[in-house]
Formats: sequence, C-alpha cells, structure tokens
Amino acid sequence: MKILVFVKQVPDTTDVKLDPKTGNLNREGVASIMNPLDANGVEAALQLKEKYGATVVVVSMGPPQAGDVLKKALAMGCDEAVLLSDRAFGGADTLATGYVLSRAAEKIGGYDLLIFGQHASDGETAQTGPVTAEFLGVPQITLASSLDVQDGWAVCTRDTEDCTETVRAKLPALVTVTGEINTPRYPSGAGIMKALKKPRVTWNGTDLDADPARCGIPGSPSVTKRLFEPVREKVDTVFFTGESAEIAKQFADMLHEQHVI
Repeated sequence: MKILVFVKQVPDTTDVKLDPKTGNLNREGVASIMNPLDANGVEAALQLKEKYGATVVVVSMGPPQAGDVLKKALAMGCDEAVLLSDRAFGGADTLATGYVLSRAAEKIGGYDLLIFGQHASDGETAQTGPVTAEFLGVPQITLASSLDVQDGWAVCTRDTEDCTETVRAKLPALVTVTGEINTPRYPSGAGIMKALKKPRVTWNGTDLDADPARCGIPGSPSVTKRLFEPVREKVDTVFFTGESAEIAKQFADMLHEQHVI
C-alpha cells in the first residue's frame, strides 16, 4: 500500500499579526510550524503503515524553507519526501494549489490513499483536499475522526451534530482528517537520525508538466479584498465565592438581574 500525506508549513498562530496598512499577514520573523491538522494526517498514515505495512510519501508545496516540515514528517516515520517549490506556484489559492498537488500525485503514481488535514490554520477553507480529489477523479471522505483500510476500502467515522456516521470509499481515495482522530507522535532521536538518510526530492512546475496558466496567481480566481483583526472589547470579570450552592445562587441572581433568566 502506498499512502501520500500532504502537509503545509504555516506561521505559528500564536505569533501572527496583521499589517495595519496592507491588512495582510505579517510573516516576517514569525516562526513556522507544520500545520497541526496535517500532523494528525501524518500520524494517521503512520498508524496504517504500522498496522498493514505501507510506504508513506509526504508532500508539501511551498518555498525551500517548507522543507523543514518534511524533515519533521520523515523523522516521525514517513519514508520519502517531495517538496513542490517554484516561484510560479506563489500566490496560489486553493484551486491552483489543488491542481499542483494533483500533478504531484500523478507523477508519484501508484497511490492507494491520500491524506490531508481538514484545513490549514492560516486559511481554514478546508478546500484543498477536496479540490485535489476532484482533479484526480478519486472519491473523497472529509472530516474523518477515524480511519482504517478494509478489503480495498477506506472506512472512516465522521462526527456530526446529530450522530456519528460510518463512511466508506473505494481505494484509491482521499481522506481529510480532524484533530480528534489521534495524537501525533513526537520525532524520536533515532527517527531524526534516520530521516537524514531518507529520499527527498524537489520538483518544480516543469518537473510536474504543470500548465503555468493553472498555477499560482494566474490559476487563482479567488480574490481576498481585506483581512482585519476583530475589535476585542474589554469585559468585566465577576468572581463568586462560597460553597457550591451559594455560588450557584449568586450566579442565578446575577442572570436574573440582567434579565437573562
């Protein structure tokens, strides 16, 4: 079984600021990390590898420094890494990104399962995985909170507001996972050393035989007009003291005074 797992390098969300003049994210000097939900995707792939045996190929699109998240994925246990890096890919929206990732999947070939994190923390559109599936013409399961492979099918559970669904898709298939699916492992010292010897390649648009008109800004119909930080209003904090019954009464009295109840 061959599993492709896709990861993205994102700014550490605790440090992200908006440029007040441009309204764009200011990434200068901000630490970058692997998108947290993509780490869940890597862990899901590794658990399948340990259970059934598989080759896990990790793929990322971005500038050369995005190779750092590939190193982490290799140290966690992935077998091979592919970096998709080309100036022509810059400024891509989810449509153009999905196109490039699908070209990479086709070049790698022989895949049984493709795994994405539900969304990236710097965009949260949850579109890239489904777009990639559409370009590849494979079935997709989104929002998976568990993932297994049984008799040539991807079998997932998906939690909704009303119930938990069990969903199946014939392989090859694409699955996007939520943070509830697992707890990603930390790279071990031995894993870090092994990662240094694992295969890593970098492909550009020419390597992928990608249509320049469908990459980067030319291939991105989406337009972001403005980003802004919400105004944070200062709120009063009320503390209650006493026994549980006394605190409950104080809280109820306050809600009653404010005509909440």
